Amino acid sequence: MRLREPVVAIVGVCAAGKTTLAAGLKEAGVKAYSVPQEHSSVRRLWKHLHPDANILVMLDARWETTRRRRPDISYGPDRLEEQRRRLAYARAECDLYLPTDDLTIPEVRERVLEFIEAWKEKERA
Repeated sequence: MRLREPVVAIVGVCAAGKTTLAAGLKEAGVKAYSVPQEHSSVRRLWKHLHPDANILVMLDARWETTRRRRPDISYGPDRLEEQRRRLAYARAECDLYLPTDDLTIPEVRERVLEFIEAWKEKERA
């Protein structure tokens, strides 16, 4: 039996680290996509854009973190809550939910890589 390779779709609020994580996973040899789900009214956009994805990771960040990471952001906390509302299906269906507020970029990447290794172990079983 051939084991499936992990293919990771990454969703989350703005400034949570989606693009950075996707780049870090690709550097580690993992096929990964950042999905702009928070801007879409399509409930399961990640499935439409990347039907080959078999792992869904959702990143989150508090408003204070968003402002710190993007000081020039032009909207307020109400928009961040709207993004979370649009991400409700992703949150309910994600394989890994990860708030990134108190994590460094390497720590986020490492946590997701650890999750992927555990996923591979389950695939082997």
